[in-house]
Amino acid sequence: MTSDTGVAVQLTELTRVYGNTRALDGLTLHIEPGELVALLGPSGCGKTTALRILAGLDEATSGTVSVGGVDVSRVPASKRDMGMVFQAYSLFPHLTVLDNIAFGLKMRGKDKRDRLSRAVEMLDLVGLAAHRDKYASELSGGQQQRVALARALAIQPRVLLLDEPLSALDAKVRTQLRDEIRRVQLEVGTTTLFVTHDQEEALAVADRVGVMSQGRLEQLAAPADLYANPATPFVADFVGLNNKVPATVTSGTAALLGVSVSALRGSVEGDGVAMVRPESVTVTADPAGTSTVSSVSFLGAISRVNVTLPDGTAISAQMGSSAARAFAPGDPVRVGLEPGGVLVTRGP
Repeated sequence: MTSDTGVAVQLTELTRVYGNTRALDGLTLHIEPGELVALLGPSGCGKTTALRILAGLDEATSGTVSVGGVDVSRVPASKRDMGMVFQAYSLFPHLTVLDNIAFGLKMRGKDKRDRLSRAVEMLDLVGLAAHRDKYASELSGGQQQRVALARALAIQPRVLLLDEPLSALDAKVRTQLRDEIRRVQLEVGTTTLFVTHDQEEALAVADRVGVMSQGRLEQLAAPADLYANPATPFVADFVGLNNKVPATVTSGTAALLGVSVSALRGSVEGDGVAMVRPESVTVTADPAGTSTVSSVSFLGAISRVNVTLPDGTAISAQMGSSAARAFAPGDPVRVGLEPGGVLVTRGP
């Protein structure tokens, strides 16, 4: 998704070194006008460092940052015209919701009538008009983060930066606010960088997802493409291909669990380890089966049936919870694969 109201962002060969630690290692990333890009990765991968450098809160050791085609690498944070939402809501406890949202406009010298009009508009956008006169302590965590989002957007930033904005919320509120952030971003069309360690969040909200590891961008792709065609073993593991099964690849075909399947690009020839999604694994009750159910994990609408293969390899199958009720620990079963690609790497 792009928008005439957004601006392009370009990070070029960004490196950030802290002592002996290389937090970023030649990161290059382009964000289209109006696009929401999520940077996804484990703690310490460099995703927040990249966001902070874009915001002007940290300075790259080398490389450049451009916004709207202009190099802003040496422009202070206060002059970059960016809105930020952090994991901590950072609301002013002595100000009402309305005044919190209007605060950035006040600092920019907007007159009272204009800033209150804009604040009311933002309150309507995030669905909190009825709470305008409340204080932060009177709001839930999800409501406080909506206020923080409204405050960031009130100044009409050129770029919106979201640093783990949902991490402090419980699961149900996190899902609701995740969808709300996406709705609002699509409506306003602001170019957005969203940083998270949660792959479900990234896949749900982003136009494209960049997976980072050790300061480098492993892959940047649309969510569906990233999930279906991981470029590296790290990406495959991080976005859900977390079953590891011995396999042999010959001429682009992987033989595993008695089934021949197409190997994804990046797979190697010869003996290796196949990475398989749990939803691609099938489990069938069979008194003559040579595999054994080790446990069943209930996850709500879905469940994981965990199985031990004859060679001792552990593998998980994801299925609807109604189907999973047919299995119990100790049951003999037959394990197979649905058609689809796998990623095969050398070694364990």
